[in-house]
Amino acid sequence: MSPQELTAKEKQELSGQEKTRPGRYYQPDVDICEFSDRLELWADMPGVSDQDVQVTLENNLLTIEGRVGTGLYDGLSPLYTEYNVGNYFRQFSLHESIDANAIKAAMRNGVLELVLPKVEAAKPRRIEVRVA
Repeated sequence: MSPQELTAKEKQELSGQEKTRPGRYYQPDVDICEFSDRLELWADMPGVSDQDVQVTLENNLLTIEGRVGTGLYDGLSPLYTEYNVGNYFRQFSLHESIDANAIKAAMRNGVLELVLPKVEAAKPRRIEVRVA
């Protein structure tokens, strides 16, 4: 193992956005993969249950928000912490090649998974070559 693999990564605190719920907001780490027919997005939101995550789409702006219940941390006086407790918020502008009506979301073990299918016109297709 290299020393870099053991380095803890700091959470990126969200700035520039006003929120109505008190507490800190962080940007969840996100991985996005493109396939021929879809995009898939995974957002790390530890401490967020499936009931406390919200995914919305308005004017091609995809918003993900996760709320962390802080009740487990009440009355604790930790000696050392690397994990900052807070909510999660992130927004993405969607390209018109995404089929907004077919987006699917699932939450598993603190990871939000979004499947963003492409519209038929954006999917690759095979063009038949005929003998002339």
